[in-house]
Amino acid sequence: MRAIGTTDLHTVRNLGILAHVDAGKTTLTERILFATGTVHKRGEVHEGTTVTDFDAQERDRGITIFAAAVSCDWAGHRVNLIDTPGHVDFSDEVERSLRVLDGAVAVFDGVAGVEPQSESVWRQADRYGVPRLAFVNKLDRAGADLDAAVASIRDRLGAVPLVVQLPIGSEDAFTGVVDLLRLRALRWDAAGGAYDTGPVPDELRAEAHRRRAELEETVAGLHPGALEEYCATSALTEATLVRALRELTLAREAVVVLCGSAYRNRGIEPLLDAVLAYLPSPADVPPVRGTAVGDPAASGGAERPADPAAPFTALAFKVTTTSTGRLTFLRVYAGTVHKGDQVLDPGTGRTERIARILRVQADRHSEAERAVAGDIVAVVGPKAARPGSTLCAPGAPVVLEAPHTAEPMVSVAVEARRSTDTGRLAGALARLAEEDPSLAVRTDPETGQTVLSGMGELHLEVAVEKVRREHGVEVSVGRPQVSYREAVATGVRGHVHRHVKQDGGAGQFAHVVIDVEPLEGGFAFASTVVGGRVPQEYARAVEAGCRDALAEGPLGGHPVTGLRVVLTDGATHSKDSSELAFRAAGRFALREALRACELRLLEPVAEVTVTAPDDCVGGVLGDLGARRGRVTGSTAGAEGGLGAGGTAQVTATVPLAELFGYASALRGRTRGRATFTARPAGRRPVPAPVAAQVLGG
Repeated sequence: MRAIGTTDLHTVRNLGILAHVDAGKTTLTERILFATGTVHKRGEVHEGTTVTDFDAQERDRGITIFAAAVSCDWAGHRVNLIDTPGHVDFSDEVERSLRVLDGAVAVFDGVAGVEPQSESVWRQADRYGVPRLAFVNKLDRAGADLDAAVASIRDRLGAVPLVVQLPIGSEDAFTGVVDLLRLRALRWDAAGGAYDTGPVPDELRAEAHRRRAELEETVAGLHPGALEEYCATSALTEATLVRALRELTLAREAVVVLCGSAYRNRGIEPLLDAVLAYLPSPADVPPVRGTAVGDPAASGGAERPADPAAPFTALAFKVTTTSTGRLTFLRVYAGTVHKGDQVLDPGTGRTERIARILRVQADRHSEAERAVAGDIVAVVGPKAARPGSTLCAPGAPVVLEAPHTAEPMVSVAVEARRSTDTGRLAGALARLAEEDPSLAVRTDPETGQTVLSGMGELHLEVAVEKVRREHGVEVSVGRPQVSYREAVATGVRGHVHRHVKQDGGAGQFAHVVIDVEPLEGGFAFASTVVGGRVPQEYARAVEAGCRDALAEGPLGGHPVTGLRVVLTDGATHSKDSSELAFRAAGRFALREALRACELRLLEPVAEVTVTAPDDCVGGVLGDLGARRGRVTGSTAGAEGGLGAGGTAQVTATVPLAELFGYASALRGRTRGRATFTARPAGRRPVPAPVAAQVLGG
C-alpha cells in the first residue's frame, strides 16, 4: 500500500458514502479503491472480501456496522473516504462521520429509489451542512429506472436534482452512460474494466440533446451567472455548466445526479471526476467555530481556519481498540501536529502525548510523521479522548461542537454466565460505551442487574457479540425492553425547599423556590431571582442538582424529560451556604416538585414502512393496528415505476415495544413476500391502560 503524502488543501477531498442498507455503499467503496489502484482485486460483500467491512461480524452479517476510513489517489488529488453503515441501528456512526466530513456521495438503489434510511442520512447531512452528490446505483437490475429514482429524490427529499448522465441500455443491457456535459458516450467492457469514449449513439442523440437543454434551463434558473449567459445565447457552455454545478452543490441549492452499476464497475471513474469537480476541499469550507477556553475576550466563540500554520485543532470522531493500541480517529481542522507533540484535551483538562500518527486503510495502517489541516488520521497516545472530544494546541485551547448523540431506545439486562467473569464483563461494557456513545450501561437500582441500552435489537446484538468475541466473556442476555421516559404534563409553582444540615462541622444551608413547567422535549433551566438573593454560582449549582434529579422519575424510576425549571427565589447563609448545599437543594426540590406534578409516560415510536403485495395489504394494516400503529400513508405501486409489480407501501408510526419479533410475524403473515424498514420517530404518550401495565409490571 502506498502512503498518501501531505498535499495542498485544494487537492484533498474528505467525503462519506451514505445510503440505505443494501443500496451498494460498500461495493461502491470497493470499486473506488480498485479504480484508483489502491487495491488490485475487487472485494465482494457476499464473499466477505471487502476492505472496509473487515470486522468479523460485518462479514458474517453482510452489512456495514462500523464506519471505516480509507484513502486513495485520483487525478493528483487525495480522497479520504468514510464508508458508513446503512442500517438505522447504527445511525450514530453516520452522525459522527458527517460531523467531520466536507462532502458526501448519497447512493440510491435504481429500483427502490429513496428508501426510509436514505431520508434519515439525508437529513443528518442537512443538519451539518454537508454538500452532496447523488449516485443512482444498480441500473443493471430488473426494474431499474433512473427517472423514477430521480423523481423520488425530488419528491421525498425536497432536493433539486441535476442529472448529468443518461444510461445507455437498461437492466442486463446497461453498458454505459452518456455524459450530458460533453455530449459523449462512455462504455465499459463486459468485465467492467477500462471504458471507451465515443460519440453519442444515434438512438439516444435526440434524447441526450433534449436532456442537455433541460439541464441548461434548470441551472440558468438557479444560478445568476449562468442565467446571464443563457439569456444572451439561449445555451450554456461546458465551462459555465461545470462552474455553476460546483457553486450550486457547495451552496446545497441542488444536487448533481450520476448513475451506474457499482457491482459491474460501470460509472465509477466519472463519479470520481465529479467528486473532484463539485465537492469542496478543506480550503472551500468556512473556518471551524468553537468555544474559546479561558479567554474572556473570545466569549463570542473562536474560529480556526484550515491553515497548517494556525493553532492545532482537531475533533475526535471515533475511538477503537485494536492490536495496534487504542486508536483515536481525528479530523484535523487547523494547524499541524507531529509525532511526539503534546496536545490538550480541554474537556478533561488533560495534556496528552501523540505517540504515533497513522494513515488508515480500514484495518491497515501506515506511519506518518505529521498531520496537517484537512487530514483524517488515527493517533495513538490519548487515553481519555472520546468521540466528540477536541484535541488542540495547549497554548490555544478551544472546544469544538461535538456530534449529536442519539438517545438509546432499547435495553437488555446482561450478566456473565460465570461469576468469575463479572469484573471482566464490567470492563468490556465500559470500553464499548467509551467507543460508542450511543450505548449506555447502568445498574438497575431495584434488581441490581446490569442494563445495556442502545439504538435497537441489532445494535445490542452486535455489542453483546463483540463482548463474546473480543473479550472472551460468555454473556446471558434478557428480553429486550424499550426505554421509557416520564414527562411533565402539568407543572407546579412556588415549590419551596430548605436544605439545612448540621453535623458538627461546617453547616449546609440553601433555600430555593422553583416553578416546574411543561416543555416540548428536553430540559431547560432559568433563574429570575433578583437582588442577589441567590448568587449566579449558586444558581448554576441548583441547575446541576435539578439535572441530577432527572435520572429517576417518581412514576416508575424512568428518566424525566419535557420540563422547564425556573428558580424564582431563595436565600443564603453568610457562612453555611455553598455550591454543594445548593446543588443538594436543587436535587431534593425537583424530586419533591415532580411528585406534585401531573406526569405522563412516554414511549419510543418508530416510523415503519412496509412494502407488500397488493393482496397482503389488508393483513398488514390489520396487524399494524393491533400493534397500536397509526397509519400515516400508503402508496400503490405503478407499472414500471418504483414499487412496481403489484406492490404497495404502507407507512405507520408504531410503538417500539410492539415491534419486537415483527420481522418474523410479517414474513408469516405475507408468506415471506413483504419487507419492512423502521427508523426512530421520537416519543409519544403511552395510553393509560398500557401505562398501567408498564408501571404495574
